[in-house]
Amino acid sequence: MSVRLESLAAALGYAGGPSERLSQALTHRSFANEAATGVHNERLEFLGDAVVGLLVAEALMEALPSVAEGTLSRLRASIVNARSLADMARERGLGHLLRLGRGETRTGGRDKDSLLADAYEAMIGAVYLDLGLDQARRIVRLDTAARILAGDASAAARDHKTQLQEWVQARLQATPVYRLLETEGPDHDKTFTVEVEIEGGITCRGVGRSKKSAERAAAGAAWEALGRAGLLTPRREDAGGAPAPAGSESPSPASPPEGS
Repeated sequence: MSVRLESLAAALGYAGGPSERLSQALTHRSFANEAATGVHNERLEFLGDAVVGLLVAEALMEALPSVAEGTLSRLRASIVNARSLADMARERGLGHLLRLGRGETRTGGRDKDSLLADAYEAMIGAVYLDLGLDQARRIVRLDTAARILAGDASAAARDHKTQLQEWVQARLQATPVYRLLETEGPDHDKTFTVEVEIEGGITCRGVGRSKKSAERAAAGAAWEALGRAGLLTPRREDAGGAPAPAGSESPSPASPPEGS
Protein backbone atom coordinates (compact mmCIF):
# COMPACT_ATOMS: atom_id res chain seq x y z
CA MET A 1 0.00 0.00 0.00
CA SER A 2 1.46 3.37 -1.03
CA VAL A 3 2.11 6.19 1.37
CA ARG A 4 0.13 8.48 -0.94
CA LEU A 5 -2.96 6.28 -0.76
CA GLU A 6 -2.71 6.08 3.03
CA SER A 7 -2.37 9.87 3.18
CA LEU A 8 -5.43 10.34 0.97
CA ALA A 9 -7.46 7.91 3.07
CA ALA A 10 -6.52 9.73 6.27
CA ALA A 11 -7.47 13.09 4.73
CA LEU A 12 -10.84 11.67 3.71
CA GLY A 13 -11.56 10.42 7.22
CA TYR A 14 -10.68 6.72 6.96
CA ALA A 15 -9.36 5.92 10.44
CA GLY A 16 -8.25 2.38 9.58
CA GLY A 17 -6.62 3.06 6.23
CA PRO A 18 -8.08 2.92 2.70
CA SER A 19 -11.03 0.65 2.08
CA GLU A 20 -11.50 -1.68 -0.88
CA ARG A 21 -14.06 0.78 -2.24
CA LEU A 22 -11.58 3.66 -2.12
CA SER A 23 -9.04 1.56 -4.04
CA GLN A 24 -11.78 0.66 -6.52
CA ALA A 25 -12.64 4.35 -6.95
CA LEU A 26 -9.10 4.90 -8.24
CA THR A 27 -9.18 1.95 -10.66
CA HIS A 28 -9.89 2.71 -14.32
CA ARG A 29 -11.56 0.19 -16.60
CA SER A 30 -8.36 -0.12 -18.65
CA PHE A 31 -6.52 -1.51 -15.61
CA ALA A 32 -9.37 -3.87 -14.76
CA ASN A 33 -9.41 -5.20 -18.33
CA GLU A 34 -5.67 -5.88 -18.35
CA ALA A 35 -5.78 -7.49 -14.89
CA ALA A 36 -8.95 -9.40 -15.82
CA THR A 37 -10.55 -8.46 -12.50
CA GLY A 38 -13.66 -6.70 -13.77
CA VAL A 39 -13.41 -4.30 -10.80
CA HIS A 40 -13.29 -0.63 -11.79
CA ASN A 41 -14.71 2.71 -10.70
CA GLU A 42 -17.61 3.30 -13.09
CA ARG A 43 -20.45 2.31 -10.73
CA LEU A 44 -18.94 4.40 -7.92
CA GLU A 45 -18.58 7.29 -10.36
CA PHE A 46 -22.28 6.97 -11.22
CA LEU A 47 -23.20 7.26 -7.55
CA GLY A 48 -20.65 9.98 -6.81
CA ASP A 49 -21.96 12.13 -9.65
CA ALA A 50 -25.36 12.29 -7.92
CA VAL A 51 -23.86 12.85 -4.47
CA VAL A 52 -21.57 15.67 -5.63
CA GLY A 53 -24.43 17.35 -7.51
CA LEU A 54 -26.68 17.20 -4.46
CA LEU A 55 -24.05 18.52 -2.05
CA VAL A 56 -22.95 21.37 -4.32
CA ALA A 57 -26.60 22.39 -4.84
CA GLU A 58 -27.14 22.31 -1.07
CA ALA A 59 -24.03 24.44 -0.44
CA LEU A 60 -25.09 26.99 -3.06
CA MET A 61 -28.59 27.24 -1.59
CA GLU A 62 -27.10 28.03 1.82
CA ALA A 63 -24.40 30.40 0.55
CA LEU A 64 -26.71 32.36 -1.80
CA PRO A 65 -30.17 32.47 -0.20
CA SER A 66 -31.55 35.24 -2.43
CA VAL A 67 -30.21 34.06 -5.79
CA ALA A 68 -32.66 32.75 -8.37
CA GLU A 69 -32.77 29.16 -9.60
CA GLY A 70 -31.30 29.93 -13.02
CA THR A 71 -28.18 31.48 -11.55
CA LEU A 72 -27.81 28.67 -9.02
CA SER A 73 -28.00 26.16 -11.88
CA ARG A 74 -25.28 27.98 -13.82
CA LEU A 75 -23.05 28.12 -10.76
CA ARG A 76 -23.57 24.44 -10.01
CA ALA A 77 -22.70 23.59 -13.62
CA SER A 78 -19.50 25.63 -13.35
CA ILE A 79 -18.47 23.64 -10.28
CA VAL A 80 -19.47 20.10 -11.26
CA ASN A 81 -18.20 20.17 -14.85
CA ALA A 82 -15.34 17.88 -15.88
CA ARG A 83 -12.63 20.55 -15.78
CA SER A 84 -13.53 21.78 -12.31
CA LEU A 85 -13.86 18.26 -10.92
CA ALA A 86 -10.54 17.33 -12.52
CA ASP A 87 -8.90 20.30 -10.82
CA MET A 88 -10.29 19.15 -7.48
CA ALA A 89 -8.93 15.68 -8.21
CA ARG A 90 -5.51 17.18 -8.90
CA GLU A 91 -5.65 19.08 -5.62
CA ARG A 92 -6.26 15.74 -3.89
CA GLY A 93 -3.39 14.12 -5.81
CA LEU A 94 -5.61 11.54 -7.48
CA GLY A 95 -3.61 11.51 -10.71
CA HIS A 96 -0.67 9.84 -8.96
CA LEU A 97 -2.97 7.21 -7.47
CA LEU A 98 -4.98 6.17 -10.53
CA ARG A 99 -4.57 2.55 -11.55
CA LEU A 100 -4.49 2.64 -15.34
CA GLY A 101 -3.82 0.23 -18.12
CA ARG A 102 -0.57 0.55 -20.06
CA GLY A 103 -2.25 2.30 -22.99
CA GLU A 104 -3.89 4.97 -20.82
CA THR A 105 -0.64 5.48 -18.94
CA ARG A 106 1.31 5.99 -22.17
CA THR A 107 -1.22 8.53 -23.48
CA GLY A 108 -1.16 10.72 -20.36
CA GLY A 109 -4.24 9.35 -18.65
CA ARG A 110 -3.06 10.53 -15.23
CA ASP A 111 -3.71 14.12 -16.32
CA LYS A 112 -6.80 13.69 -18.48
CA ASP A 113 -9.70 15.79 -17.26
CA SER A 114 -12.25 13.08 -18.02
CA LEU A 115 -10.43 10.36 -16.05
CA LEU A 116 -9.66 12.64 -13.13
CA ALA A 117 -13.23 13.97 -12.92
CA ASP A 118 -14.59 10.41 -12.94
CA ALA A 119 -12.11 9.40 -10.24
CA TYR A 120 -13.12 12.33 -8.05
CA GLU A 121 -16.81 11.43 -8.30
CA ALA A 122 -16.00 7.76 -7.67
CA MET A 123 -13.98 8.76 -4.60
CA ILE A 124 -16.96 10.69 -3.23
CA GLY A 125 -19.18 7.71 -4.00
CA ALA A 126 -16.84 5.49 -1.98
CA VAL A 127 -16.77 7.94 0.93
CA TYR A 128 -20.57 8.15 0.89
CA LEU A 129 -20.91 4.35 1.11
CA ASP A 130 -18.08 3.82 3.59
CA LEU A 131 -18.37 6.84 5.89
CA GLY A 132 -21.81 8.35 5.24
CA LEU A 133 -23.36 11.49 3.79
CA ASP A 134 -22.05 13.86 6.48
CA GLN A 135 -18.44 12.95 5.73
CA ALA A 136 -19.02 13.23 1.98
CA ARG A 137 -20.55 16.66 2.64
CA ARG A 138 -17.50 17.76 4.64
CA ILE A 139 -15.14 16.81 1.82
CA VAL A 140 -17.19 18.31 -1.01
CA ARG A 141 -17.70 21.57 0.87
CA LEU A 142 -14.01 21.80 1.67
CA ASP A 143 -13.07 21.19 -1.97
CA THR A 144 -15.65 23.58 -3.44
CA ALA A 145 -15.61 26.38 -0.84
CA ALA A 146 -13.26 28.67 -2.77
CA ARG A 147 -15.19 28.11 -6.00
CA ILE A 148 -18.50 28.95 -4.32
CA LEU A 149 -17.04 32.09 -2.75
CA ALA A 150 -15.59 33.16 -6.11
CA GLY A 151 -19.02 32.90 -7.68
CA ASP A 152 -20.85 34.66 -4.85
CA ALA A 153 -20.38 38.31 -5.79
CA SER A 154 -20.67 37.79 -9.54
CA ALA A 155 -23.78 35.65 -9.12
CA ALA A 156 -25.44 38.28 -6.97
CA ALA A 157 -24.59 40.97 -9.52
CA ARG A 158 -25.94 38.92 -12.43
CA ASP A 159 -29.05 38.07 -10.47
CA HIS A 160 -29.85 41.69 -9.66
CA LYS A 161 -30.26 42.38 -13.37
CA THR A 162 -32.59 39.40 -13.74
CA GLN A 163 -34.53 40.31 -10.59
CA LEU A 164 -34.90 43.92 -11.71
CA GLN A 165 -36.20 42.96 -15.14
CA GLU A 166 -38.69 40.46 -13.69
CA TRP A 167 -39.91 42.97 -11.09
CA VAL A 168 -40.37 45.80 -13.64
CA GLN A 169 -42.15 43.51 -16.09
CA ALA A 170 -44.49 42.14 -13.43
CA ARG A 171 -45.24 45.41 -11.65
CA LEU A 172 -45.04 48.03 -14.38
CA GLN A 173 -45.56 46.01 -17.57
CA ALA A 174 -42.37 47.59 -18.89
CA THR A 175 -38.65 46.85 -19.08
CA PRO A 176 -35.66 48.69 -17.59
CA VAL A 177 -33.89 50.97 -20.05
CA TYR A 178 -30.07 50.95 -20.02
CA ARG A 179 -28.07 53.80 -21.55
CA LEU A 180 -24.30 54.03 -21.97
CA LEU A 181 -23.35 57.45 -20.59
CA GLU A 182 -19.59 57.49 -20.73
CA THR A 183 -16.54 55.49 -21.77
CA GLU A 184 -13.15 56.44 -20.35
CA GLY A 185 -9.59 55.19 -20.66
CA PRO A 186 -7.46 53.49 -23.33
CA ASP A 187 -8.68 50.45 -25.23
CA HIS A 188 -6.91 48.00 -22.92
CA ASP A 189 -8.25 49.62 -19.72
CA LYS A 190 -11.66 51.13 -20.40
CA THR A 191 -14.23 52.10 -17.78
CA PHE A 192 -17.92 52.23 -18.70
CA THR A 193 -20.67 54.22 -16.99
CA VAL A 194 -24.22 53.01 -17.61
CA GLU A 195 -27.54 54.44 -16.44
CA VAL A 196 -30.68 52.38 -15.92
CA GLU A 197 -34.10 54.01 -15.86
CA ILE A 198 -37.25 52.44 -14.48
CA GLU A 199 -40.67 53.77 -15.38
CA GLY A 200 -41.87 55.84 -12.46
CA GLY A 201 -38.77 57.91 -11.87
CA ILE A 202 -35.99 55.71 -10.53
CA THR A 203 -32.70 56.28 -12.34
CA CYS A 204 -29.40 54.76 -11.18
CA ARG A 205 -25.87 54.48 -12.49
CA GLY A 206 -23.23 51.78 -12.46
CA VAL A 207 -19.56 51.65 -13.42
CA GLY A 208 -17.64 48.63 -14.71
CA ARG A 209 -14.77 47.38 -16.85
CA SER A 210 -17.24 46.27 -19.50
CA LYS A 211 -20.63 47.50 -20.62
CA LYS A 212 -22.27 44.36 -19.21
CA SER A 213 -20.61 44.70 -15.82
CA ALA A 214 -21.64 48.37 -15.69
CA GLU A 215 -25.23 47.36 -16.48
CA ARG A 216 -25.14 44.81 -13.67
CA ALA A 217 -23.80 47.44 -11.28
CA ALA A 218 -26.56 49.86 -12.30
CA ALA A 219 -29.18 47.12 -11.85
CA GLY A 220 -27.81 46.38 -8.37
CA ALA A 221 -28.03 50.05 -7.44
CA ALA A 222 -31.61 50.23 -8.77
CA TRP A 223 -32.56 47.09 -6.83
CA GLU A 224 -31.21 48.66 -3.64
CA ALA A 225 -33.09 51.88 -4.40
CA LEU A 226 -36.35 49.93 -4.79
CA GLY A 227 -35.68 48.25 -1.48
CA ARG A 228 -35.04 51.54 0.32
CA ALA A 229 -38.24 52.94 -1.20
CA GLY A 230 -40.18 50.00 0.27
CA LEU A 231 -41.27 48.71 -3.12
CA LEU A 232 -39.94 45.15 -2.80
CA THR A 233 -42.39 44.01 -0.14
CA PRO A 234 -44.86 41.28 -1.16
CA ARG A 235 -47.97 42.53 -2.93
CA ARG A 236 -51.58 41.62 -2.26
CA GLU A 237 -53.11 39.40 -4.91
CA ASP A 238 -56.62 39.41 -6.15
CA ALA A 239 -59.01 36.49 -5.70
CA GLY A 240 -57.92 34.95 -8.99
CA GLY A 241 -54.30 34.78 -7.88
CA ALA A 242 -53.05 37.42 -10.33
CA PRO A 243 -50.87 40.30 -9.17
CA ALA A 244 -52.73 43.47 -8.25
CA PRO A 245 -52.67 46.25 -10.84
CA ALA A 246 -49.44 48.19 -11.03
CA GLY A 247 -51.17 51.38 -9.96
CA SER A 248 -52.21 49.90 -6.62
CA GLU A 249 -48.70 50.36 -5.20
CA SER A 250 -47.66 53.49 -3.40
CA PRO A 251 -46.11 55.87 -5.93
CA SER A 252 -42.33 55.94 -6.30
CA PRO A 253 -40.60 58.69 -4.38
CA ALA A 254 -40.14 61.90 -6.33
CA SER A 255 -36.38 61.89 -5.85
CA PRO A 256 -35.26 58.30 -5.30
CA PRO A 257 -31.67 57.66 -4.25
CA GLU A 258 -29.20 57.14 -7.06
CA GLY A 259 -26.63 54.32 -6.91
CA SER A 260 -23.09 54.65 -7.99
